[in-house]
Formats: sequence, structure tokens, C-alpha cells
Amino acid sequence: MPFVSVIIPYYKKINYIKKTIDSVLNQTFQDFEIILVYDDNILDDLITLQEEYKKNPKIKIIKNLNNLGAGISRNIGIKHASGEIISFLDADDFWLPEKLNKQLKFMSENNYDFTFCNYEKKLSEKKNIKIISLKKKIGYKDLLKSCDIGLSTVSIKKKILIDNLFPPLKTQEDYVAWLKITKKNSYAYNLPESLVIWNKSKNSLSSNFFQKIKDAFKVYNYYMKFNFIKSFYYVICLSINFLKK
Repeated sequence: MPFVSVIIPYYKKINYIKKTIDSVLNQTFQDFEIILVYDDNILDDLITLQEEYKKNPKIKIIKNLNNLGAGISRNIGIKHASGEIISFLDADDFWLPEKLNKQLKFMSENNYDFTFCNYEKKLSEKKNIKIISLKKKIGYKDLLKSCDIGLSTVSIKKKILIDNLFPPLKTQEDYVAWLKITKKNSYAYNLPESLVIWNKSKNSLSSNFFQKIKDAFKVYNYYMKFNFIKSFYYVICLSINFLKK
């Protein structure tokens, strides 16, 4: 089984990050490194995290000089990654213990480069929603109308990643990344198990519907180079599919 680099951008998630990191440390598969990219100009949490994990050789903490955003932080994490496989995790999401083991076997047995799995959205202490992709594989044309790939579910071979994979958007930066990869005739393959808990934290940009709509237009118009009408059409399609979830 290959060595894995788990990339976690960090910005003001001190109430979640220990559980997030523990969910990686408690994986049944243990051949990994955690690259925590600290993206906050306030250093209080950095000191706390450095003290907490200074004796754990699996954890590398990288401090950005300025607040650059989650996308650029992931690009920095990729540059520092030693793993053949890159796995992404947000600082307030959690993995189930078998996540890496099952996903790596899925990749190895099928010779897949790009994989994701199903997940659960934790909306409150009492309410979870299962997000299940009905597609076994997702290509570029599939992605244009609906992004069924949860960032914290992705494991991907480093060899197919491109420079500056994630753009400097507030939201939808992962969507751009998946479009870039699949546009090169790659497919994302779904492991049909829920192995990740997506946590809806207060004031999360990823939970802001209007910010997502604004950024979605930029995805199509600026990054995919579509004209205004075509961009608007795909924003409508994406919005409808988002609301269905």
C-alpha cells in the first residue's frame, strides 16, 4: 500500500481540529503523514497546535506568511507532500476509522488514480443527511452540472495533479480542481460507502449558499472560459442539483 499525505488547511477551527486530526491518527491504515497548513495571521491556535503535536512525527505544521485561503493552502500542502497518494480533509470534517484502508484497496485493486466516497452531512447533534453518489464514475461533462465529489472524501494519485490545482476562491475551489483534472480525460471513481462526516460549522463559507452561487459563476466564466449565457445556464443546473441535496 502506498504512503499517503493528508492535507488539512487550518483557519479558526480550534473547536474541531483535534477531533479531525484524531480521526486520521485513528485510521486502521497507518502509513501516512498529516500536513497541517496554518492559514491564520493570529498565532494563538498555532502555539496550541504545535504544543499538542510536537512529539508526533506524523504531523507537519506549515505556517503561511499571510492568510491565503483554503485552496492556496492545499496547493502549498501538495508541494510539501511526500506521499504517492494525496488525501484532502477540511479542518472540521472527520473520517471513519476504515476510510483510508478501504479507499486505498479500492484504488489498488482497480488501478484508479482519482477516487472519492459517499459521506454524511452532520447538520446538528441529532440530524445527519447521507450524501450518496448514484454514479460509479464521474467525468468532466457529469461534473459541469453537479459536483457530487466531497472534498474530504478524495484520495488521488499525486502524479495526476497539476500545479496550482486549487484557485483562490472563497468557495468552489475544490470544484475547479476536479474540473481541471477530469477535463484531461480522467475520471473520478466512487467507493460506494459513507466513510466521512461533513460537519456544518457556524459561519462556514462552504455553508453560504449565495457565496457559492457567486463563485460558481466565476468557475464557469473565468476558469472554464464559458461565455455569460453558458455560464449562467450551468450555474442554474448546479444550483438545482445543490438544492436537491
